[in-house]
Amino acid sequence: MFIKQPFDEFLGLKYKKIDDHRLEIILPVQDLFINSAGVIHGGIISSLADVAVSNLLPANEDGIQQAVTVDLNVTFLKPAAGTYLIANASLEKLGKTLVHTECSIYNDKQEMVAKSKAILFRTQLNQK
Repeated sequence: MFIKQPFDEFLGLKYKKIDDHRLEIILPVQDLFINSAGVIHGGIISSLADVAVSNLLPANEDGIQQAVTVDLNVTFLKPAAGTYLIANASLEKLGKTLVHTECSIYNDKQEMVAKSKAILFRTQLNQK
């Protein structure tokens, strides 16, 4: 189950589980995501990466996330534009309390526009 929260709904995200260690999220680009330089704002891209890696751990039965981000690093590779962005997130190491993740963000031409690494803190330590 994916996390249920108003911010994700506002963004219009579409989720797809690839397997137990990978997922894909599509972000339809809205006009308000475009900055004064005419490209997608870095904060939107960072939010997409954060949402993607946070959903690698399944939400509980109430849709509540099971981990919070303690470190997020985003590297922007080229200006992002297009009608949608795709986040491909993966688990790198699932520890007892910390979860190491990676996420690549692509535009609608399948060009990588950003890469992210994040460390999550598991709030539900009894989860496998």
